[in-house]
Amino acid sequence: MPSAASFANESAAPVADVSHDPGRVVAKAVVRAAGELGLSQQELAKIIGVSAATASRMKDGQYALTGKPLELATCLIRVFRSLDSMTGGEKAVMMAWMHNANTDLGGVPAGLVATVPGLIGVMNYLDAVRAPV
Repeated sequence: MPSAASFANESAAPVADVSHDPGRVVAKAVVRAAGELGLSQQELAKIIGVSAATASRMKDGQYALTGKPLELATCLIRVFRSLDSMTGGEKAVMMAWMHNANTDLGGVPAGLVATVPGLIGVMNYLDAVRAPV
């Protein structure tokens, strides 16, 4: 039976290139979230205020978000997380919710999130519906 010391040495092998850059992590997460919500790469770029080329680099894991785009990306991720929780991860239901008119919000959520006030409004609406006070 191996000793605790030998086990510790064996399990201390280096882990393959894991990025701990928050900007890259959020960039990858928002690309995935946008895909799950049925948003195109171009729509994502508009929502978080980056160019289409930057959104493409984000998709390839070659870009770290900073500043306002990072903040807006975290808001879109919150929208995704709320919908994911409320729909049990049903992608079709999330996409339908995003792309159909919502009378409470006064528009189609996918269109509303293209502006900062709209994104914040959708995020706050989902937070309120998900956890009423």
